[in-house]
Amino acid sequence: MIENGTMRAAVLMLTLGEDEASEVMKYLGPKEVQKLGAAMASLKAVANEDVEDVLGSFVTAADASTTFGLDSDEYIRSVLTKALGDDKASSLLNRILQGRDASGIESLKWMDAESVAEFIKNEHPQIIATILVHLEADQSAEVLGAFTERLRQDVMLRIATLDGVKPAALKELNEVLTKLLSGNENLKKKSIGGIKSAANIMNFMNGENESNLIEALKKYDEEMAQKIMDEMFVFDNIMEIDDKGIQTILKEVQSDSLIVALKGASAELREKIFSNMSTRASEMLKEDLESKGPVRLSEVEAQQKIILQTIRRLAEEGQIVLGTNSEDAYV
Repeated sequence: MIENGTMRAAVLMLTLGEDEASEVMKYLGPKEVQKLGAAMASLKAVANEDVEDVLGSFVTAADASTTFGLDSDEYIRSVLTKALGDDKASSLLNRILQGRDASGIESLKWMDAESVAEFIKNEHPQIIATILVHLEADQSAEVLGAFTERLRQDVMLRIATLDGVKPAALKELNEVLTKLLSGNENLKKKSIGGIKSAANIMNFMNGENESNLIEALKKYDEEMAQKIMDEMFVFDNIMEIDDKGIQTILKEVQSDSLIVALKGASAELREKIFSNMSTRASEMLKEDLESKGPVRLSEVEAQQKIILQTIRRLAEEGQIVLGTNSEDAYV
């Protein structure tokens, strides 16, 4: 019996067939479809009774609902290809995308980071900054990683100091990306950018790029750089997560990654991790830490980054809350 909700949804999607699946997929957001597509890709063989159970539950739920309440224009390409293969995914994607608006910022969301970087690298840094704050933070971090050090610093500085986009600026952006926003020119500026946006993107950057950017920002404005650092969720901030959240995180983190990451953690943080594991599991982890030889700082930081990205994903999915005060927590 399949209990996991995502896996049950994956069984349903693969059972529906391409035409019906394409109609469902186009109403899901990128993160939802990424998660669903990964589940679809992992399915190898499903027992007939499991298929019948999933379909039966779906019919029951559909009968009890008046509407699915779905309204989204976002799509996903990479996951469908991963789940169905190039040939099957191409026809499915054509159906999903037919007649839809995939221009502007939306089209960039489905491109790989290197392609986006190549597409926008010659634009004015202010335009690049405006584009990046509209993308997902992890994608923006990858795009920045493909820039030269000088451009990366310039763009991040502009992201950190950006507090909105006026209609006139959006016109300039539209010339580059065809169409981002439309409507009345007298619309008030959209609140985007700023310290939190900069910190959010920095959270997804590798250790070297992050350190270099912080140093460059300090030279320009030390107070602003400190504000960005204060907003960033670093490995030591795991201490602020409640026990239930820690337990959720531990289910998602690979043991090998945790061992290396904890080599650079404080005794207090290690104890918090141990206290949220079973006695046997904590004893095994302690033994592994003791037997683990010297580890390069760069490797420790890399594994901590991987764990932090997992934590941010769980926070975005609502499975955990970052910080002791949920209203003030930066997620």
